[in-house]
Order: sequence, then structure tokens, then C-alpha cells
Amino acid sequence: MCLTFKKISDFERGILYQLLMDGYSFDNRWRESFEQNWKESDNFFFENPDIADKCGFITVLDGKPIGHISWDPRNRPEYVEIGHNCIASEYKGNGYGKRQLQEAINRILQYKGLKKIIVGTNCNLVAPHNYESVGFKLLQRRKNEGAASFSGDYLDYEMLL
Repeated sequence: MCLTFKKISDFERGILYQLLMDGYSFDNRWRESFEQNWKESDNFFFENPDIADKCGFITVLDGKPIGHISWDPRNRPEYVEIGHNCIASEYKGNGYGKRQLQEAINRILQYKGLKKIIVGTNCNLVAPHNYESVGFKLLQRRKNEGAASFSGDYLDYEMLL
């Protein structure tokens, strides 16, 4: 099993959207609540390949794309924020998400003078465990009373550097 991390621009438009659709396919409410955001994210990265290749990548297992992660560096040196981070359903539970996250952190750490990395997620996902396993600390928990309340409270994490 060969796991690699490839440039987003090496793939066709729609791959980020498809991976998010697959990664959240365990509950159709995710699609109902976030599909438009997923499409916008995919469009943004494919309309801005220079940003895509500096601020994200696709995780590939034996030639097949199985996940992706991206980040927003615009608030440097105060912080970089991790954005979408997903692994296709078939590949969850095998450590690929943690390896993907660690690769992203290693790339983000190349920014000189960076003070912290932040990320937000929901409590009803595996993601909190993944973030904590690589050193993120829970900063705050916020009540989720919106249309996506099924996803649980919002969790804000940070990794001080």
C-alpha cells in the first residue's frame, strides 16, 4: 500500500466535491446542509490552482484519490486555519486521516513565525479524536442550534507553536 500526497491541480474539477460527498455519505443530512459549500470549495480551488497547490493536497492510495485537506494561511503569522479535511468512507479507520493531517501540519509548519494552527469541527464526528491525537487542544465548545444541529456542538481546536 503506497500512500502519497498529490497536488490538487493534478486532478479534474469535482474531485474535492466527490470526496466530501463520499466522506459524509453516512448521513444524508450532511449533504443537505453542506453540499453548496462543498461545490463552492471545489470550484474555488480549481479556479485558483496556484492557491490549491500551496494550501492543500489530495491523498492517494495506490493511485486512487481517497481524501483531501486544505488550509487558509491568510491570517499569518497569527494563525493558519485548517479547512476541509476528509477521507472517503471505504478508507476510514485505517490511519489515513491521521497521516493526511500530519502531512498538512508538516507543510503548514514551513510558514516562518507562525504562532498557531486552528481548526473547527463538530462533536458528532471522529475528527475530534484525530485532531487531539496529533496535538491539538480543545479551546472551546459552542452550542450548535442551527440547521446542522444534528452534527453536534462546534469544537474549536488550536495547536500552539
